[in-house]
Amino acid sequence: MSNSPHLDRRQFVNIVLTFLSTTMGVVLGLPAIGYLVSPATKLQKKDEWITLGPLEKYPVGTPTLFSFNRTTINGWEKTVNSYGAYVVRFSPEDHKVFSNMCTHLSCRVSWKEEQKEYFCPCHDGRFDFEGKITAGPPPENMHEYETKIEDGNLFIHFVES
Repeated sequence: MSNSPHLDRRQFVNIVLTFLSTTMGVVLGLPAIGYLVSPATKLQKKDEWITLGPLEKYPVGTPTLFSFNRTTINGWEKTVNSYGAYVVRFSPEDHKVFSNMCTHLSCRVSWKEEQKEYFCPCHDGRFDFEGKITAGPPPENMHEYETKIEDGNLFIHFVES
């Protein structure tokens, strides 16, 4: 090897190949990294208006259970959760929609027609027709959904926590 400040052919080829392979690695690697990282950076929609159908299909004076599912994608994990709501029509114009989750430990409540109350079997929680606590350990009344009516259809504002 000479002590010349100039590059010989082998050094030049090594530098050019190193540059080209680095450039190709970056060009091919960045989209692959983006593909792997992008699911973890996507924001999930946490609230929406859910249609419960025509208000007329819910009888006056009888709480009616409506069930629905929501799918959440967190990165690569897909989770399907089931929810329920009781539609209560006090009169043809007056209605409320309650969550079917007990406010104590989120157990499912059911409407007991004979007793005219919502009953939570986990810890004997009880709520009246309007969702107010009548017995048991629940710390607050049943949660009520915000509602709206459009074109005769009932909607609830569902916020997933």
